Amino acid sequence: MNGWTFRPLQRADFPLLSRWLQEPHVARWWADDVSLAGIEADYGGCIDGTEPADVFIALLDGVPTGLAQRLAWTAYPQYLEDVRPLLSMPASAWSIDYLIGSPRDTGRGLGTAMLHAFTDLLWRDRPAANAVVVPVHEENVASWRALEKCGYLLVASGDLAPDNPQDSPRHVIYRIDRPAVARSAGCS
Repeated sequence: MNGWTFRPLQRADFPLLSRWLQEPHVARWWADDVSLAGIEADYGGCIDGTEPADVFIALLDGVPTGLAQRLAWTAYPQYLEDVRPLLSMPASAWSIDYLIGSPRDTGRGLGTAMLHAFTDLLWRDRPAANAVVVPVHEENVASWRALEKCGYLLVASGDLAPDNPQDSPRHVIYRIDRPAVARSAGCS
């Protein structure tokens, strides 16, 4: 599973993203407005460059399979302040968020492979990044297990505002540091 590529999100992707966000396995953890107007409000600034996050469609062998986004922690000062009581944040840390869109693509290791490829892309694209720090709701076991399989380590846990208002505030926080040498093996 090394056929992952990432292209910037485009407005033409909004209908596909809306479908993915309505899938139960995604909707459970992403409480986004799935209307096209809601997606424009959430992602339009990333496309236009007025929002500092980078958002990508993840393609497996050329087929849109997921969404991956990355952001520098320093670009979101309030988010950084929310996490500071739980973890001392490295100065050049980034975070990622991700989803696999179709239920037929879940449970097969694709999320783990996508995370591995996306983390490697972040290292290549952002040479100053020294760590990736990812808060995950503690009940989202599939997400944090995928991070663990990619070498991310559990470094903290505690309360953060949940993405989905129905959830408790309990989160786990995972971190991976920039490797000293390029990785050549996939996630386990």
